[in-house]
Amino acid sequence: MARRPSTPQVVFTHVAIVLVTLAALYPVLWVLKMAFSPGQAFSMDLSPIPTAVTLDNFRDVVGTTDSQGSWLFGRQLLNSLVISVATSVVGLSLSTTAAYALSRWNFPGREQGMGAFLVTQMFPGVVMAIPLYLLLDLFGLLDSLTGLVLVYATTSVPFSVWTLKGYFDTIPVALEEAATIDGASRWMTFTQIVLPLARPALAVTGLFSFMTAWNEFILAATLMGDQRSFTLPVVLQHYVNDHQTEWGHFAAGAVLVSLPVMALFFALQRHFVEGLTAGGVKG
Repeated sequence: MARRPSTPQVVFTHVAIVLVTLAALYPVLWVLKMAFSPGQAFSMDLSPIPTAVTLDNFRDVVGTTDSQGSWLFGRQLLNSLVISVATSVVGLSLSTTAAYALSRWNFPGREQGMGAFLVTQMFPGVVMAIPLYLLLDLFGLLDSLTGLVLVYATTSVPFSVWTLKGYFDTIPVALEEAATIDGASRWMTFTQIVLPLARPALAVTGLFSFMTAWNEFILAATLMGDQRSFTLPVVLQHYVNDHQTEWGHFAAGAVLVSLPVMALFFALQRHFVEGLTAGGVKG
């Protein structure tokens, strides 16, 4: 029978957990303080509680307009949503079939292909910025949401393939064999049996693809030059310039950018944990 921890051990453990939690939350509270505080100055007060509360920074950020008076922030928010959702859809469409083939068939070059997918994850996005810029310029896709979606989707495919392949390995082949005996085609087996069973893995890979596209800055800043085609991370960068930093607007924008990802994460957290643990097997 395991020995129960002593009272001092329990107290020390709880105090340590509380301190670590406060240390993790302190930067978040600091950002919230700057977002809700009036003015654009950087506060040197260590307290994360604002002395005055206002929504002016949020109004300024959300109410941004262009030179023609159009609602610029709404357009930029729509850009981020369209790009992130399209990246998830295109990336999942390409990676599910590739991962299923790598999981079910043993063909020449299979292991080398998986290794090549893994190698591509070793290089940061800035390495690909110049080649991608030249390619998109050649095809007339600069300042285009379509071009950015293609870039993000292709970079998310390797991770998605690895995650989905590991999850497909956990689905018994006997289920597909039984469906084949009953007259189901390979496509019916894949779409009506394998994909429904792989819903947790699809959720986690889709969420990662969405988050990657939503938060990415370097490629978006390089490939987009028109402010009407900016995504939200590029918008935030423009509050920081050589002469001054609009800390209040930057913090308010950071809070607004974080809200959709937080909502998605909490909505899909059950699938998120299940998909990561079930897909973490040796393939």
